[in-house]
Amino acid sequence: MDHWGAGGGKFATIPNDTQHPFEGRTFGAAKRREIRGTAAFGSGYPYGVTNQTTLSGRPFPFGVWPLYWGHNHMGADEYGPQLDSVRPGGLVVQVSLRTTTEHFNVTDDEVYYAVGDRESLLLLMISYVTWCHVTPAWPSRFVPASENSTVKLENVIQYFRASSFALATPAYNNALARSSISNSMDSSPLPQYIQYSPFRQCIENVTADALAIANDPNKLGPLQMFTVVMSIGGFWICSIILFILIPFIQIIMPVRAQIQKKIWGDPRIIAQTRQNTHQNREIEMRYQRYP
Repeated sequence: MDHWGAGGGKFATIPNDTQHPFEGRTFGAAKRREIRGTAAFGSGYPYGVTNQTTLSGRPFPFGVWPLYWGHNHMGADEYGPQLDSVRPGGLVVQVSLRTTTEHFNVTDDEVYYAVGDRESLLLLMISYVTWCHVTPAWPSRFVPASENSTVKLENVIQYFRASSFALATPAYNNALARSSISNSMDSSPLPQYIQYSPFRQCIENVTADALAIANDPNKLGPLQMFTVVMSIGGFWICSIILFILIPFIQIIMPVRAQIQKKIWGDPRIIAQTRQNTHQNREIEMRYQRYP
């Protein structure tokens, strides 16, 4: 999985001898430019759709299986929370996306929610904060079947990555969301202040550009390898490395300075000696140049 990667390449198949819950499914090969779906659940598949009324049995073009909404909506219970432990990027979470009037002309009720795997959201939050001035927030568990769920199926304004990631707002109610016809362009119109909101447009564009997708392994260069390290899971690896490295540097640098002082002497005295030597040499050269 690669944040900001272009995707592409050839699709692969999950081997049948891996005891993976989706043995035999194809995955990968989708391109970054194909990442946007619509407001309809099941949209955004560049290939593999043989039945638009169900998501059951579909491939994973971007490397991640779709979200779930409970009650086996469109056959998606096979991707439910029972598989969050093996879901690429971890369990499904949601996070609020708010900003301030300092950066955008927004009202108090203009709030959006991103729904997707935990690792993708944690890394996307950095991009949201950087580019869209989102107020940093910590994700919470996504429980769509709960009556008290903040995000409901009807609130989704845009799916991404073959319906494995969504942006939603409680201010939107899509009356056609449960029509079970994926890849449809039909949906209830957005409120005008949301439709023309620069803040909404910003978070949608950042999501489309930065959301982690399966990358073409044959095109990995040094820069892309670094990107992969910083992709899903890389955030925690780098955090651990920094947690260990910073105290080590703080300890080793003073010790190194003391060792150098014992071997070579006080660097201030050495520098003064070199300066005096240089000055003496200049005097000698002036004497030699005197007629």
